Order: sequence, then C-alpha cells, then structure tokens
Amino acid sequence: MILIINRYLASQIFIGLCLAAAVLLPLFSFLDLLEQLDSVGKGTYQTRDAFLYTALLLPRRFIQLTPFIALLGNVIALGRMAINLELTALRVAGVSPARISLAPLWVGVVLLLFVAILEEFVAPQFQQDAILQRAVALDKSVQLGKNLGIWTRDEHYILRIGEMVHAQKAEDIELLNFDDNGFLLTYIHAKYADILSDNLWELRGVTTKTFTGEQIDSVSADSMSWKSFLNPKNVATLTKPPESLAPSELFQHVSFLNATGQETDAHALTLWRKIGGALTTIAMLLLPIPIVLRFTRTGFGSKLVSAALIGIGIYLLDQIIANVGLLWHLNPLLIGIFPGLTLIVLSSFWLLRTP
Repeated sequence: MILIINRYLASQIFIGLCLAAAVLLPLFSFLDLLEQLDSVGKGTYQTRDAFLYTALLLPRRFIQLTPFIALLGNVIALGRMAINLELTALRVAGVSPARISLAPLWVGVVLLLFVAILEEFVAPQFQQDAILQRAVALDKSVQLGKNLGIWTRDEHYILRIGEMVHAQKAEDIELLNFDDNGFLLTYIHAKYADILSDNLWELRGVTTKTFTGEQIDSVSADSMSWKSFLNPKNVATLTKPPESLAPSELFQHVSFLNATGQETDAHALTLWRKIGGALTTIAMLLLPIPIVLRFTRTGFGSKLVSAALIGIGIYLLDQIIANVGLLWHLNPLLIGIFPGLTLIVLSSFWLLRTP
C-alpha cells in the first residue's frame, strides 16, 4: 500500500516538475534572448546568432533554475492533490508528513543525477561554445582568450599571456624569473609560443634580459624552449569563466592554484556553490510540504505566489552571501553550502513539527 502511495506521489511530483520547467525555462530563455537581440547588428552578430547563443545556454540555465523548478513543481503537485482532497485522504489514512516527503526526495535524487550529468558533460562545453561564437560574431578578430592579459605564477615564475590564439598557441608572452629571495633574475618576452606536449613551450621572437647586480644584459633569439609549470589543460582553463567549468575542471584548477600559491576564492566558491545548489534543491523539495499541509484552505494561486516569493528571497539571500563571502575572503566551502544546509535544517524542522 505504501509503495503504491509513494509511486503515485512521485508521479504527481514529476508532472509538477515538468510543468514548472515548462514555465521557468522558456521564460528565462526569452529574457536571455531579449538581451542578446540588443547586440544584433554589431560586427557579424545576427538574429540567428542570438537564437543559437540562447539555445546553447539552455543546459546551464536549467541547472541554475533547478532549485526553483523543485520548489514550484512540488507546490504545483501538492497543491493539485490538496484541491482534489487527496492529501486529506492520505492524512486520514495515517500517512505522516515525513512519509509524504519520501516521494519528493526520491524524485529529487533522480533530478540531481540528471543535473550532475548536465553539469559535468553537457553544460560546460555548450556554454563555452556560446561564449566563443558570440565573441567571434561580434568581432571577427576575437579568438579564445584575446586581450585577457592572463596572469599566473608558481614559486619562481610569473607568467603573462597577452592572447590565446588557440589551445596550442599563445601570443605576447612575458616571463619573469625570481630567485628564492624574490629578486628578479631574468625577464623574457616572446612574440608568440607554441605549446607542445609535456609542458614544453617553444618561444618565438624572444628577447631575454638578465639582471646581475646593477648590470642588465639583453639578448635576442629566434626561438628558445621553456619547461612551463602549465600544462595545456591549465592554459585552457585559465581562459574560461569559472562558472562555465565542469566540477572536475574546477577541482583540478583549484588544486593547481593552491599548488602554485595563487588566489583560489573565486574558483573554490564556484565549485562549492555547485554542490550547495544540490543541497538547496533538496531543501526546496521539502519546503512546500508543510506549506501545503498547514495552509490547506489557502487558494492554489496563493500557494504559487508564496512559492515564487520564497524562491526570489532565497535567490537574493544566496547572492548576497556569496558576494559578501568573496569580499571578506570567508571560507568558500562554508559560503557555498551554508544556504543549502540551513534550508534543509529549517525545512526538516518545520516538516517534523507539522501535525
């Protein structure tokens, strides 16, 4: 009997999630499209490019909306059941709110598995393709990483890459070599570099300045080899926005930044916020249950409005916490998962207190 009830609840919640996604995803995609249409006519950017950009962002937008799809979808499902007195029948039959919550949680597990696949294998590549095709259309000369002025370092070197032409070629390279005491030993400028295997860079059009005491020696060469502390994957990651990276790429890049003594807050926070998003989704699946059960006499429209207001409030609070955390250099792990964990605790407490 309980198995039948759980299956029925799960099916209704799945339908609710589909309805919520069918409302939210087109709405936010339409807003993305309107923003892109403002750029039509610049460079070679045309209406079809705006539609393509919006389409490529759909997986990322779905991931970002998942907690709110969970909230709205669960309210839709439980609200419809309340209107049909199905929830009342379940309560009369002795089904507790905690038992009712099992079905949303099982659906949530399936939803999060789907989101994890999108997050790791689909959304990053689609988003990066969208960014690149838009940049190329707006300016034909734009390539991946152009004019970014990428700076990175390890214990003895500071490296600036003026422009990444593609994954195996960089232009306008500056390399500063320091000794253990932090004194500058050499400054190298190269017009471009071919990035080969085994972290080997072949620098072309090289000017080397060596600092010895008060003397500066300058030497020019057609080419020279340099064993870089960056592998091709590190270089590619440096040119991409943190939010466009897959969780595995973020983890590897945070490890690289830690190993080379660089600032990790932005990338680490992005990684933990992806994990925190899963916790928020679980909380959003639990939160509607006490709302619907406690306010059974409230109209269906009122429940939807309440869910929308709760979702907006949680989104704004999450953004504030993330920005304050970055500003004050708070622990990224704590900032990333704190909102989701707090919501789970509050939702569970409210659920258990629901008669």
